[in-house]
Amino acid sequence: MKNVPHLKELFIHISVWLCFSLIPITTSFFELDRVPSNVYSKILLMPILFYSNYFIFVPKLLLRRKVLLYIVTSVLFLVVFNYLTIKIVPNASLDTLQEEILKRRGDIPFLRGMRYMMPLIFSLSIFLLGGIFSLVIDFYKRDRLSKQLESNKKEIELQFLRTQLNPHFLFNSLNSIYSLVRSKSDDAEEAVITLSELMRYMLYEVGEAKVPLEKEINYIKHYIALQRLRLKNSEDVKLNIHGETKHLKIHPLLLISFIENAFKYGTDYRGNTHVNILIEINENLLSFKAENIIGFYKKDETNSGVGLKNIENQLNHLYNGSHKLITKTENGYYKVDLSLKLEQNEMHNN
Repeated sequence: MKNVPHLKELFIHISVWLCFSLIPITTSFFELDRVPSNVYSKILLMPILFYSNYFIFVPKLLLRRKVLLYIVTSVLFLVVFNYLTIKIVPNASLDTLQEEILKRRGDIPFLRGMRYMMPLIFSLSIFLLGGIFSLVIDFYKRDRLSKQLESNKKEIELQFLRTQLNPHFLFNSLNSIYSLVRSKSDDAEEAVITLSELMRYMLYEVGEAKVPLEKEINYIKHYIALQRLRLKNSEDVKLNIHGETKHLKIHPLLLISFIENAFKYGTDYRGNTHVNILIEINENLLSFKAENIIGFYKKDETNSGVGLKNIENQLNHLYNGSHKLITKTENGYYKVDLSLKLEQNEMHNN
């Protein structure tokens, strides 16, 4: 597949030269049996003009900003080329063509005065055409390379952000299980099983650019279930989901950081956690709202913001222009309000 652009370029070149070679036959000035024999001799020499500028002069000189050297060598090349052409192909076909025009249209003084300049003008046109074509192709390749590099840069940045998020999640989850084991809770075994489900999702699903929204929601449910196991007031943790989650796709792990922080910092001075999560889906619009009580423990701004900062960067990368994020503190609660425009599964579209 990598050779497809080169094959397309080759096809364009061949097509152009085939069309060019048909000009003497299709023009109204000639019938097929009256095409001068030296016309095709001239045509066979034209690619030398075109490709010398296309492959040599423009790439080696002009694109390297050696403008003066490019001009001087181009002029010398054209002079030598036209001199050798006259020696190799006598009775230049352009003269023959010009005579035919004069016979049919009458004597045109301007054309008679230009007869000695026409070969040079024609050669210059072909030469410049090769240069223009080279510049256009170079611009196209540079633009494509620039877009590819930008895409690769964003992908590398995104993977870096995700590698930071995963240890952050794992650290929080192990802390939860540690609390259960230390208190000798019967829920410790269930917590390990739930964690294994979470890790399975992260290992085998998160590698995809987008995942089904239904799977991402199940991941959130498992995570909240894991957190509830360690809480003494799990009834104060609420998760409400409304709307159809099927047939929609979302970039993975976008919502979990908000939920992690809600649990981590939503604990009051009595040790109770107050977290309320609301997810609503209306057609392809997802609304995510999370709120937690502003807890007794003060945030460590150096470490606690890693997850949220990363998720903001991911949103800017992946949903630039199609998301809205608002975070605020209100009436003793920290609130997150996120809206995302999601894509439908391709199978559902069909």
